[in-house]
Amino acid sequence: MTKDIQAEGALKAWGFLIILALIWGSSFILIKRGLEVFSPGELGAFRIVAAGMVLLPLSLPRLKGLNSRQVKNLITVGLMGSFIPAFLFAKAQTQLSSSLTGVFNAMTPLFVVIIGALFFHSKITKRNGIGLGIAFVGVVLLLMVKEGKAFGDFSDINSYAFFVILACICYGFNLNIIKYRFVELKPVAITAISLLMVLPMALIYLFAFTQFSFKLLHVEGAYQAAGYVALLGVMGTALALILFNIMVKVATPVFASSVTYLIPIVAIMWGLLDGEVLLAGHYIGIVAVIVGVWVGNRK
Repeated sequence: MTKDIQAEGALKAWGFLIILALIWGSSFILIKRGLEVFSPGELGAFRIVAAGMVLLPLSLPRLKGLNSRQVKNLITVGLMGSFIPAFLFAKAQTQLSSSLTGVFNAMTPLFVVIIGALFFHSKITKRNGIGLGIAFVGVVLLLMVKEGKAFGDFSDINSYAFFVILACICYGFNLNIIKYRFVELKPVAITAISLLMVLPMALIYLFAFTQFSFKLLHVEGAYQAAGYVALLGVMGTALALILFNIMVKVATPVFASSVTYLIPIVAIMWGLLDGEVLLAGHYIGIVAVIVGVWVGNRK
């Protein structure tokens, strides 16, 4: 009986892992589709609006009893964990393929370690350092791959990759803030309320400072593109975070973190199906990044 329960728990954990990898790995192709009509700013804002609105039933009842320190930290989490990265990823993919964006995103756990050591008094182990070194080499290779050459030089670097790296740095701050400054709030509450905190900013920017409404009414294909972005916000931001929190409970944090290694694979598959071309140098860099993250993130 006990073995059956354990097997059922393992099956659930693997199910959540695969679903999350598919959802988060598909985020980058959805961004690509949204950018066919909307600007990076419009896409980023609408993504936050979709995620924040769908989580209102979870966020509004939990506002009662929050103190000023919690509110300040929740605003920071909303900005660093959702709002700013939504714009950065959209901007990056104007000049970067969805598959490579997914690979660069895999650097997040390593930035969690770096930010933790620099600002939150955590320690970088020897294993962390080795992983960081391997992943850094992989990133440099990816930045310097150029068609017609094995590798280009520094003048060939695609600077838009730095928007993704900056988003990963934001995630690094966000996860450390949640770890060290939130003891009393549950992860689902943190996710829902932090999105509520940045929802007004996204709404004001979207409808007062962009052409989103005009495009929705007058541009061909706008409703379909908006559907992709809404799916990105609801599934890729709101639902995925809730599923991740559930998976942590039915499995372990270490097992849950392994989704990091599957996301780039899903992103690459979508990119290749969409006609994106990866050169030999890309594959070398991709392997180095994933191996580096795996080594650096092991306990």
